[in-house]
Amino acid sequence: MIMKLGQRIENFVERVRREDINLHGLILSVGGAEKVKAYWAPFEEGQPHRMYSVSKTMVAMALGMLAEEGKIRLEDPVVDYFPDLLPVEPSPYLLRLTLRDMLRMATCYRETAYREREDRDWTRPFFTGHPDHEPGTVFNYDTGASQVLSSLVRRVTGREVVDFLKERLFGPLGCEDEITWLRDPSGQCTGGTGLCMSLRDLNRVALCLSRGGDGLVPGWFVSEMQKKQIDTLLRENEEERYGYGWQCWRTRAGWVLYGMGGQLAVLCPEKDAVLCTIADVRLDPCGMQRIYDAFFEELYPWLDREDTAPLSLALPAPVVFHDQEAKRVIGGDYVFPSGNELGWRRLKVEEGRMSWVNGRGRCVLPMVAGETITADFPGWPGEPATVSAGWFGDGLLRVRCFAIGQSPCGFDMVLAFVGERVTVQARRSWDPMTDGYDGAASGTRCD
Repeated sequence: MIMKLGQRIENFVERVRREDINLHGLILSVGGAEKVKAYWAPFEEGQPHRMYSVSKTMVAMALGMLAEEGKIRLEDPVVDYFPDLLPVEPSPYLLRLTLRDMLRMATCYRETAYREREDRDWTRPFFTGHPDHEPGTVFNYDTGASQVLSSLVRRVTGREVVDFLKERLFGPLGCEDEITWLRDPSGQCTGGTGLCMSLRDLNRVALCLSRGGDGLVPGWFVSEMQKKQIDTLLRENEEERYGYGWQCWRTRAGWVLYGMGGQLAVLCPEKDAVLCTIADVRLDPCGMQRIYDAFFEELYPWLDREDTAPLSLALPAPVVFHDQEAKRVIGGDYVFPSGNELGWRRLKVEEGRMSWVNGRGRCVLPMVAGETITADFPGWPGEPATVSAGWFGDGLLRVRCFAIGQSPCGFDMVLAFVGERVTVQARRSWDPMTDGYDGAASGTRCD
């Protein structure tokens, strides 16, 4: 029996809802033709979205162009391009590290050298850190390597990587939406994480790669970047154990441009298919795998049996569970002891909103039980967010808030009201905006 496209995507969308996968949008193309386009409110077509580590693959493509022109050689030691940043006695491990090793995340470090909140120049710490093993031997995901490669593009071309790619890749592909790139405190593009672009422009780039680079990215480079360049068997996420290419991952059926939180461009050569997604699944430790599994199980097996017209869907935002019969606790002020884990001082729950006082001062969060609304992220005026709330038991309130601007992140918390006391338990996805939403604290009614 042939299952129609509409039925297949309906199964996929229902699975997304059932498994609480916080997708923002997707585009599925087969044979270069768009088959499904979907956006979950409040996200819309053309809206820029933080791409996180998809940035790494974009930087890699810029290096491929420079290598094609003979301006760099992948066999060169990276230190050859940054002699001014070397310490007096650089480590032999660092001196032997090549650009090819940088591309495949086989550096001489166990982790990223720069400290996001402390270092001004995110390139320099890579050369002043403390290497601990031979380069080219083992895989360690190192965003600092991508930062250095971004800096290399600037050194070779005299231009930031975003400007180079706008001229050489994004412009020729017809990318029409706003494209920006976040900078480190020194003003340089954050090569490993800062690209912001729309889903449909990401799809344009992914389709270009599926066609071998369209003469914009060297064909030999596209061929090599998608191959397994190093093993990744020790990764916790199942889909990340198929190996790593050049600033991109292998999957069970091809390869992927991969960004934290669900920014994906999944290329499946055998089906001539590309799935691009934007999302924020960082609050779910299995969130990325859920996206992969839903795609490969609900859609992938039927991608070569298209039989209906393309679909365009506008879908509602996910909503936390709400029990209409649950007893609500509305009104009253609560005070928290000093030194508690959340840093909260006071809390007030009212009809239509809750407010609290923490390290950022007074935070107000509108909420409607059983719905998802948009509001400012609490304590960060002007930062847009979605808020979903629900009473899921007597005196039990769940509130989930996602920032949806340039730094997608969020927190999920449960408030348990028992007599004259309330206990707040919260967890967060890491970002400066979510400081103070990880842990638990109990307060006492004081009105």
